[in-house]
Amino acid sequence: MTAIAPAPAPARDLVTMTRRSLTRMRRYPSLTVMLVAMPVVLLLLFVYVFGGAIGAGVGTGAAPGAAGRAAYLDYITPAILVLTASAVAQATSINVAMDMTGGVVTRLRTMPVAPVAVLGGHVVGALVQTLLAGAVVLGAAVLLGYRPGAGPGDWLALVGFFTLLAFTLTWLTVAMGVSARSVESASNTPMVLLLLPFLSSGFVPVETMPAALRWFTEHQPFTPVNETVRGLLAGGAVDMPTVLSAVAWCVGLASVGWALARRSYRRPRPIG
Repeated sequence: MTAIAPAPAPARDLVTMTRRSLTRMRRYPSLTVMLVAMPVVLLLLFVYVFGGAIGAGVGTGAAPGAAGRAAYLDYITPAILVLTASAVAQATSINVAMDMTGGVVTRLRTMPVAPVAVLGGHVVGALVQTLLAGAVVLGAAVLLGYRPGAGPGDWLALVGFFTLLAFTLTWLTVAMGVSARSVESASNTPMVLLLLPFLSSGFVPVETMPAALRWFTEHQPFTPVNETVRGLLAGGAVDMPTVLSAVAWCVGLASVGWALARRSYRRPRPIG
């Protein structure tokens, strides 16, 4: 009699593939250090080079110089956190493309491994990496003088929303990595997710932008995302329409990323 291959167990396979992603992260700590170092360097650059001048325009009553830098640190920290999530997501796209083009996925397809676990392991691993990187970046901002006013409820909501954001960006970049023809293209395609935060309300108020750019900024997803993170960190009254808009963008884009990744994974692609 012909032996029947065991049926895949999605939960068990997801744990196994997640462990693989976390093991890779532990064995190659330089990648995590690089993902954290880039946002920290940007934070230092914007605060100490541009903050003295720009901060006078974003902080109420702030004057150019030290006061401006302090005001800009408060303003820019949420945007740097969002940028951190985008950077980790880009690295995930590269990892997925390496598996797709290196024969790993081809081998896994011949085994009783649940397809959802192959990509899901990358997603869960990226979520852990994003939360760790975000905590380090926020700690760096605190060392520079940033003082968030969030209460316990705000922190809980912030962690939940930041996880949702990371989940969204990761599924989008997983889809990019699965469909990429090469690792090089997988590293270039997600660059849009690093560019859009700069064209949002994260670095300067939208009121200071030209009319056409302001319209684009007000209607792209990173603006409500930045404002939600900023409001939760500040601990003040969070604008609920903005929060709902940010959550809707995240849920919608995560669904699109998941659907595209699932379809591309099922479609065989040439190696190389």
